[in-house]
Amino acid sequence: MKKLVCIMTALALCFAGCTFTKDNGAKHVILIGLDGWGAYSVEKADMPNVKTLMKDGSYTLKKRSVLPSSSAVNWASMFMGAGPELHGYTEWGSKVPELPSRVTDEDGIFPTVFGLYHRADPNAEIGCICEWDGIRYVVDTLALNYDKHVSEASEEPAATARYAIDYIKKSKPNLLAVIFDEPDHVGHEIGHDTPAYYTKLHELDGYIGQILQAVKEAGIWDDTVIIITADHGGIENGHGGKTMMEMETPFIIAGKGIQKGQVITNSMMQFDIASTIADLLGLQQPQVWIGRSVIR
Repeated sequence: MKKLVCIMTALALCFAGCTFTKDNGAKHVILIGLDGWGAYSVEKADMPNVKTLMKDGSYTLKKRSVLPSSSAVNWASMFMGAGPELHGYTEWGSKVPELPSRVTDEDGIFPTVFGLYHRADPNAEIGCICEWDGIRYVVDTLALNYDKHVSEASEEPAATARYAIDYIKKSKPNLLAVIFDEPDHVGHEIGHDTPAYYTKLHELDGYIGQILQAVKEAGIWDDTVIIITADHGGIENGHGGKTMMEMETPFIIAGKGIQKGQVITNSMMQFDIASTIADLLGLQQPQVWIGRSVIR
């Protein structure tokens, strides 16, 4: 009897961190990224769409950025399944690896989840919509069917959501990244953890709601997994350092086959996102990736 109790306890601990229903079968994965969104802000933020996804899916507020806690190095890690020591993108604005990438693929770049999926299924519809042009250096644009840099976003804040909505309804992408360049600008100009920062988060939550509605109107909601996350947080008017306000970022996953109301207890790093997306899409990750799927 004592042995049985031990076994049951071990199984309970194992499944406590599991966010995945076996045979997930997701046909679409949409990742929405908010640049500079620190996990510290979630509890205080007025973000009803995000918090509904947290309730209807699984999440952690303890995902850690790689160092430095800056943009390009973390977006690269998110999409490349490894840290800067391996992919070589080491700075805020890296456009090429400052360190030689440990390996490169057929496109001459460290393997990304976009390239991995494109080679596994050349017919897959893959897109990336971003406000900061630096994103395009770390996603492998050769693997994309739709590559949109929203240059007018600073004058027309809703433009990014509009492009995403149109693309989702028209093309029903199998893999899509939509990256907003906020609340990072507010954090730099006015400050993190300020009223202006929370106002911007509320605005962004509205765009997220519009994108989710587009997925429903496109008729693919029941076969879609939604991921909401960030590259880094911030403190005062900056980021790049080693405080938890800079390092800890939200990760929220909901949709087809994902457990509801689950707090992800497994330790999670930025590069685990690529591994998680690969797992959702049935892809075998490259040996050079060090990420671990959080849906297992």
